[in-house]
Amino acid sequence: MELIDPRTGAVRGTRLPGRAAEVAAAVAAARAARAGWAALAPRERQRRLAALAELVERHADAYVAAECAGTGKPVAEAANEVAEVADLFRFYGGAVRAAIAPAAGDYLPGHQSWVRWEPVGVVAAVVPWNYPLLMAGWRCAPALAAGNPVVLKPAETTPDSALLLAEHAEQALGAGVLTALPGDRETGRLLVGAGCDLVAFTGSPAGGADVAARAGLTPVSLELGGNSPVLVLPDAPADTWRQLAAACTYNAGQSCAAPARVIVLEPAYERAVAGLAAAMAERQAGRDFGPLNNPDQAARYDRIVASSGAKAVHTAPGRSDGLWRPATVLADLPDDDPAVRQEVFGPLLTVQRAGSLDAAVALAESVPQALAASVWTADLSTGLALTDRISAGEVWLNCHLAQSAELPHSGRRSSGAGTDLSVLALREYQRAKTVTARLVRADPGRG
Repeated sequence: MELIDPRTGAVRGTRLPGRAAEVAAAVAAARAARAGWAALAPRERQRRLAALAELVERHADAYVAAECAGTGKPVAEAANEVAEVADLFRFYGGAVRAAIAPAAGDYLPGHQSWVRWEPVGVVAAVVPWNYPLLMAGWRCAPALAAGNPVVLKPAETTPDSALLLAEHAEQALGAGVLTALPGDRETGRLLVGAGCDLVAFTGSPAGGADVAARAGLTPVSLELGGNSPVLVLPDAPADTWRQLAAACTYNAGQSCAAPARVIVLEPAYERAVAGLAAAMAERQAGRDFGPLNNPDQAARYDRIVASSGAKAVHTAPGRSDGLWRPATVLADLPDDDPAVRQEVFGPLLTVQRAGSLDAAVALAESVPQALAASVWTADLSTGLALTDRISAGEVWLNCHLAQSAELPHSGRRSSGAGTDLSVLALREYQRAKTVTARLVRADPGRG
C-alpha cells in the first residue's frame, strides 16, 4: 500500500497490507489476552487505561504528526483530537466502575436473581480515515474498559496513529490487549470473518452492509455516516452563518455529523444564501482547513458537485489543486439533487427553501440518513419542539458538532445501529448474564 500525504500528493511511505496470516496472528494474540484482561478488577483496568492516556499525552507531538501525515488536517485540529482521545480512556476507565445493572431481587418464589455484565470477547474495530485516532478512541476506549481485547483495523490511508496507539497500549495494558492491523479492504473483510465476538465498524452505508452480511450471526455495532439537516428559522442568532461555516469546514467537512443541508423558511432564503456565502468565504482551504483525504474521495466529491443542478454556486477563495477543495455553497437546487440526497463529505453546504415548519421538517426527513441535525432559532420553545420532530440520534439547538464523552452519539435508519460515547456505549461491548439461585434451606434435624 502506498501512503500518500494529502497535502502534497506525494508518496510518504509504503506498507504491506495484512492478509490471512497477519489477521490470524492478531486475533490469536487478542484471544490469548482475553482471560487475563477480563479478569482484572475494574479499578485495575481503570489504572491501566489512565496509564495509556498519560502515554498519549506524553507523546502528543508524535500523535499529532501521525494524524497530520495521514489526513493533512491542521495541527490545531489534530492536537485537540489527541487530547480528546486521552480524555476518552480516562472517562471509560471510571465509567465502567460506576456501571449500573438491573436490580437484584426476589422475582420468583424461593429464588434470588441478579444480573452480571460480562465482556463480549474479542472485538474487531474497523475505523475510517477522517478521524483515525479519534474514531479509534471512540471504539477502543469503551471496549477495553468493558474488559475486551481489541484488534484495531485502521483505514488504508491512515495507519500511523493506530500503530503508535498499539505500541503504547502494549506498555500500559499488556501484550495482545490492543493490536493494530494495518491493511486495505481485503484485510478488513478477513478480520470480519476471523471469528471475533463483535465487529465495531465506522464507515459508509455500503461498507456497513457488507460488514453485516459477512459477520453473519456475529453481533455488529455500526456507525454509517450522516447527511445532517440544518433548520434555520428567520429569528436565528446573528452568528448562525459563521458557526455553520466553521462546523462545515472543520476537518474539510469530512465529519459524519457535519452540517450539510441548510433548510430555510422562504422569507429568509435570499438573506440566508448571502449570509452563508459570506461566512464560507472567510474559511480558506490551506489556511483554515485541510485537504480531502485521498484521490477516491476527491473524485467522488467532484462527481457529486459536477452532477448538481444548483443554479447558484458560491465558491470561497482558497486552494483547489490536488486534494484541496474550497468552501462552497450550492443554492437554488432541486430537492432530489445529488448534493442533497448523498452525503458529500466535504466543505460544502446546500441551501433549500421551505414554505412552512412542516415542510422544513419534511425536507429534513427526506433522506435515508439520520445521524445528526441542528435547529437555529431564538425561540427555544419552537426549537425544542423541532428537536422532537427530527429523527436523528443527535440534535443540536443553536450549535453544531458540540460533543462530549458524556453524551451518546448514535445513528438511525441508514446511519447505523449502535452507540458511541457516554456510558451507554459500554453496553455495545458487554452482554448480560442472569444468575438465579433457588434458596434451599438446610434440614434443621440434620448436622
